[in-house]
Amino acid sequence: MPPKAKFSKEAIVEAALAIADREGLDAITIRKIADELGSSIAPIYVNFKDVEELKDAVLVRIVDLSAEMARTPYSPDPFLNIGIASLKFAREHPALFRELAVNNHPRLKDVQTSAQDLLAQMKRKPELALFSDEELMGILFKMRVFQLGLSVMDINGTLSGASEEALAELLRQTGEDLIAAELARKQAK
Repeated sequence: MPPKAKFSKEAIVEAALAIADREGLDAITIRKIADELGSSIAPIYVNFKDVEELKDAVLVRIVDLSAEMARTPYSPDPFLNIGIASLKFAREHPALFRELAVNNHPRLKDVQTSAQDLLAQMKRKPELALFSDEELMGILFKMRVFQLGLSVMDINGTLSGASEEALAELLRQTGEDLIAAELARKQAK
């Protein structure tokens, strides 16, 4: 009899992530993961005490994936990169995006990038260095509202197959307009 296949924690998490990518986090079961791996359930229980512990590991993987995308310099503009990373995540992981962002999954708070990290990234844009943290949070909130709506429209097909470049340009223009409006408001005070 051939030896049983051994699966690393990482391989099990990747299999669970693949299921979540197709069907959402709540669709992850030990049986589905075993089927995904072509295995019995035993290797999964060797590495994880239960499905909740495994889902937590998947969330950590999603956080890592999201952070990796957020650190990627898609453009020379650090503020624009925040929006592009989010659009890319929505396009590459639509089921997860819908579940975590659109359906407001209870675990959403576990996968969001910290506000301080986003503020630090925003401050690298010279035009944004003029604003206080509170003002930057207001700008970020407004752009997140726009970017979320844009992402939802994109993954729902409302934008008729708009290219990533076209969406990034729309984000760039909207960001510039918002920054100009906030600067004018600040100077008018």
